[in-house]
Amino acid sequence: MSVALLYGLVGVALAGMGLYTALAARHLLRRLLGFNVLGAGVFMLLIALGARATGAAGRADPVTHAMVLTGIVVAVSATALALALLRRMHASEGSARLPEDRAP
Repeated sequence: MSVALLYGLVGVALAGMGLYTALAARHLLRRLLGFNVLGAGVFMLLIALGARATGAAGRADPVTHAMVLTGIVVAVSATALALALLRRMHASEGSARLPEDRAP
C-alpha cells in the first residue's frame, strides 16, 4: 500500500464522517466541526491526488499543494467567522440551535 493510497483512504473516511456529522447534528457547533472534518478529508484527497500525479522527476505536483495551503487559510478564516456568529447567536437567543431544530 502506497502512501498516496493511504492518504486517499483516510481522506475518504474523514470526508464521510464530516459529511454525516454536518448533516445529522442539530447543534450548530457540531455542524461546524463536521464541516471542518469534511474539509480536512478533502484536503487529504487533494494531497493524495497531487502525490499520484508525479512528473518525470518523481516530484509531487506543487499546484495541488498550493491549493491545499490556500484552502487551509480560507477554512481557518471561515471557521473564525462562523464561531463569532455562533457566539453572537448564543448570546442573543440563549441557544446555539436553529429555530427549526428546537423542540416545541
